[in-house]
Amino acid sequence: MTTLTLQVPEALENEHDETVRLIAAKLYESGKISLGQAAEMCNMKKWDFAEILIKYGVHYFNDSAEAAIADAKGI
Repeated sequence: MTTLTLQVPEALENEHDETVRLIAAKLYESGKISLGQAAEMCNMKKWDFAEILIKYGVHYFNDSAEAAIADAKGI
């Protein structure tokens, strides 16, 4: 993983974890990262992160075979 610095409104100052979870969920939803990568962004286990997806209305199952293969390989 690499570190990215993101400027956000001051209103989100105390919402660091929630902001990271939202970004990770949306990146997963768009197919940019695997479930494992999204979970790693949030320092969570995959099965715990799956619960976060529900909160944001993101479907856990990704139809992409490439995503499944990448997730299995830990990419």
